[in-house]
Amino acid sequence: MHIFVDADACPVKQEVYRVAKRCRLHVTLVANSWMRIPDEEGIVLQVVGDGFDAADDWIAEQVEAQDIVITADIPLASRCLKKEAHVIGPTGKPFTENNIGDALATRELMAELRDAGEIGGGPPPFQKRDRSNFLQKLNEVIQLIRRQHPGDATE
Repeated sequence: MHIFVDADACPVKQEVYRVAKRCRLHVTLVANSWMRIPDEEGIVLQVVGDGFDAADDWIAEQVEAQDIVITADIPLASRCLKKEAHVIGPTGKPFTENNIGDALATRELMAELRDAGEIGGGPPPFQKRDRSNFLQKLNEVIQLIRRQHPGDATE
């Protein structure tokens, strides 16, 4: 089990570090440019080019079944689910086979409405409750994977 973080705009990196350290999991942060990360074993930064979707492509190529991906990017979440990874948004919302189709459709609709000038703005501001929800869901997913795959759940 490995945690991949779509790191450029991720607001829960500190939470990922804490949980990964406690659970002895490896974390790879994937970003388009250098960023400071803790100097701890098991946490690495993978800087990719700034090409369109370069970070998403790198994560989708590396992720394996039973890995965990942290991202708000719905198309990336869909690609990772196809590889049987677990995907969690920064607000704690899990992406699953049951909800990814609706999420993709909603994303397309919202893009069309923005392009037509019908709506503006972006997602709601990140809240303390979102951080708490994220921590709870990350812990749940780790425990689920460890129960389902007891011999494969650590690196």
